[in-house]
Amino acid sequence: MSSRERILGRVRRALADLPDTEPPIERTYLREHGHRGVAETVDLLAENLADYRAHVHRCTATELPGLIAGLLAAHGSRRVLVPPALPPEWLPDGGPERVPDQAADTAAELDSVDSVVTGCALAVAETGTIVLDGSPDQGRRRITLVPDHHICVVRTPDQVVSSVPQALERLDPTRPLTWISGPSATSDIELDRVEGVHGPRTLDVVLVTA
Repeated sequence: MSSRERILGRVRRALADLPDTEPPIERTYLREHGHRGVAETVDLLAENLADYRAHVHRCTATELPGLIAGLLAAHGSRRVLVPPALPPEWLPDGGPERVPDQAADTAAELDSVDSVVTGCALAVAETGTIVLDGSPDQGRRRITLVPDHHICVVRTPDQVVSSVPQALERLDPTRPLTWISGPSATSDIELDRVEGVHGPRTLDVVLVTA
């Protein structure tokens, strides 16, 4: 008998007299902390995004193309990665070269792109978190992890929730969920912060209202 078989045998014997069904889990935790109106919830999201060093911008749908064009120009972007169903009106004509998302793209090819523009599934105000679920206006997970600059558009107030429990109720757990709280960053033992380690160095979040 191998060591593996001995260990698994001990586990089976230890679990032999346990009931087949687990007791239900009580979910009595708070669904949100405090009571906020719509405008207050969006303001809290903006505040927490900024705390994570994301650059937060607000505009109307009419102003959105001009704002995105300005952000790309400020970053010096010449090539921008575009998910398959990104609304075409978000990117004005005459801007950087639009690079379509293709499954065959290698990490090196994605790294050669200056920016990526996506929508989102929703945003969580209490944690300042953007959630992507791989929908056509967001594309594959890797296109938001390799390029150095990510512009993410959040439609307010429809895509903004107060808390993580509220977010989980709206998200599909079978989809590839990516939870983003600010630009990619890490710190060493001396707390020296380095950004852009395992994701974009710069995160621009645009809160757009109809």
